[in-house]
Amino acid sequence: MAKFRKALLPLGLIAVAGIGAATWVLWPDTARLALADVMGTQPRITPPRSQTIPTVRVAKAVGWPDGAMPVAAPGLKVERYAAGLDHPRWLYRLPNGDMLVAETAAPPAAEDSKGFSIENMVMGVLMKRAGAAVPSANRITLLRDSDGDGRVDLKTPFITGLNSPFGMQLVGDWFYVANNDALVRFRYTAGATRIDGPAEKVVDLPAGGNHWTRNVIANPDGSGSLLVAVGSTSNIAEKGLEIERNRAAILEVFPDRKTFRIYAGGLRNPVGLAIEPASNAVWTVVNERDMLGSDLPPDYMARVGFGKFYGWPWSYWGGYEDRRVEPRRRDMLEYSARPDYALGPHTASLGLSFAADTRLGQRFANGAFVGQHGSWNRVPVSGYKVVFVPFGSNGYPVKGAKPVDVLSGFLDADGQAMGRPVGVIADATGALLVADDVGNVIWRVSAAGAPPKVAAR
Repeated sequence: MAKFRKALLPLGLIAVAGIGAATWVLWPDTARLALADVMGTQPRITPPRSQTIPTVRVAKAVGWPDGAMPVAAPGLKVERYAAGLDHPRWLYRLPNGDMLVAETAAPPAAEDSKGFSIENMVMGVLMKRAGAAVPSANRITLLRDSDGDGRVDLKTPFITGLNSPFGMQLVGDWFYVANNDALVRFRYTAGATRIDGPAEKVVDLPAGGNHWTRNVIANPDGSGSLLVAVGSTSNIAEKGLEIERNRAAILEVFPDRKTFRIYAGGLRNPVGLAIEPASNAVWTVVNERDMLGSDLPPDYMARVGFGKFYGWPWSYWGGYEDRRVEPRRRDMLEYSARPDYALGPHTASLGLSFAADTRLGQRFANGAFVGQHGSWNRVPVSGYKVVFVPFGSNGYPVKGAKPVDVLSGFLDADGQAMGRPVGVIADATGALLVADDVGNVIWRVSAAGAPPKVAAR
């Protein structure tokens, strides 16, 4: 009997493991608030529902059926701008109107993170289901609309051989690219359709772990520095703060000296960076922490300045302590700035672009467009759309205003993701371009009935 029990023991452990894995996937925390309640300048912040087993609910990536496309807001129309891309994530417009798109995905996992663990297993399943487990093309592609008709007639590789590139910025005759592990730059000639010269490293950036994207913009203060967004490697620093050094922050890089310092901190995963035109201030969109339930905390927009701190990992939304973090640092609460606008819990807000260059009508004349990639850990799912946040003449979001849907319909009738929006930017005609990394397409949103207003080259 004892031998029989020993023989059954491994089977029992396998069964328990199987039940545990099933529970991991099938144990959701369901939202108790409407999504709009956790949006705006004064979102509802309810008590946390801390989870040991995270809610897992991501829309399966299936791509767009023939002829299908997202749904534009009333008064707007949507059409394909460019298709046949390889995981397009971020967009940048050159002074001559050419568009650049970073075709990119997460870099290969570091050797120390390839071993088996429940966390790695679940993240692998999630990434595959969400359409993110693809090799990175490591390429920036140039798109040119030569005749100004709103359709791309030239698609050609601009820079190849990069390392999970994301943000792009032209300063003078230097073209900067934020790779996963370094900020690099190339010599640029106006009108060029390809850069073949060698990359010059400006600074190394923290690499590996979660939150692999690195964005870059020029500092609007005229100093010549650049601002680079770097997300954390963990959820709440559960792997220790040492590996979070120079992460969960916006770095200020001085390219001539090839040095950097922390510009703003406590930002779990800042991605989109943009300049608000009325105030010339820097704004970012940030993905907040997980496993506090489907209603907490909201992803957000914030006007960042030098020396600001937003609480991560010890607190969220300007001083609500996260008691899961060890060691506790209650002394940090008084230094935590409150974000300016909540974008809803777990929406994965990534893209950010202000309306200064768009011509979509008066309703969308003053504010910010935000690309929401979509949740993986909320019931029901959130995001999977592009929204517009109205701003006032003071350079801040309108108090009490909720986000307005600009482009939706990325989920089909079965809740599967035909596409997932990421980067957003205006093209030279005033239309809004949206990078869709699941549909492998860039969508063009314009005012209904309005023809392109750019003369042929």
